Amino acid sequence: MGITIRKAVPSDGSVILSLVEALAAYEKLDPPDREARERLLRDLFSGRPRLECYLADIEGRPSGYAFVLETYSSFLALPTLYLEDLFVLPESRGKKAGYALFTAMVREARTRGCGRMEWTVLDWNEPAINFYKRSGARHMREWHLYRLVKEDVERIAGKENG
Repeated sequence: MGITIRKAVPSDGSVILSLVEALAAYEKLDPPDREARERLLRDLFSGRPRLECYLADIEGRPSGYAFVLETYSSFLALPTLYLEDLFVLPESRGKKAGYALFTAMVREARTRGCGRMEWTVLDWNEPAINFYKRSGARHMREWHLYRLVKEDVERIAGKENG
């Protein structure tokens, strides 16, 4: 089966959005609204992109995607490639598209001179967890993910100005 991994271009916008919607359905989340969809495409393809998208095509048909961005390790003094999303359509699973996307992102991390590659996985997503374990990825149990949502940011930032 012919799998091609390629960097997305602006004309792939509708394909990317449909794949993001499919991920939302898989994770039982609300898909991005119209404004979020517009921001996503702007952030992918502006003069200074905030993230990048790679598409997995199986026999010329987009079947999955990966979003990546760089963070930075102050202790390594090297960039880290952060894998925000890696998703393959259900009908395309078992055809090695996920593996091809993942290994392409690992090669991208090496090409960029990254000291590491990181991502998060939902605790219920056993197929993904098992895939990453088989790849040799380490579960970082000693690190806890914390998050401020927009309302929290506004509340805290508002205290500074008030």
